[in-house]
Amino acid sequence: MNVSSTTTPSTPQIEVMKKATEVQEQQVLKVLESANEQSQKVTAQKTGLGNNLNIAG
Repeated sequence: MNVSSTTTPSTPQIEVMKKATEVQEQQVLKVLESANEQSQKVTAQKTGLGNNLNIAG
């Protein structure tokens, strides 16, 4: 008799893991978008372009 020691996760466990992975992906994307926005704001401030237009020089 051949007995395998590996266990396969049941379908509910797989679904929970998929959902958790999706949530993590969404959170990472939000962080990256926020970092990108901050970077653009800093660049705009340094160049004098963007929300605060530096006309006076």
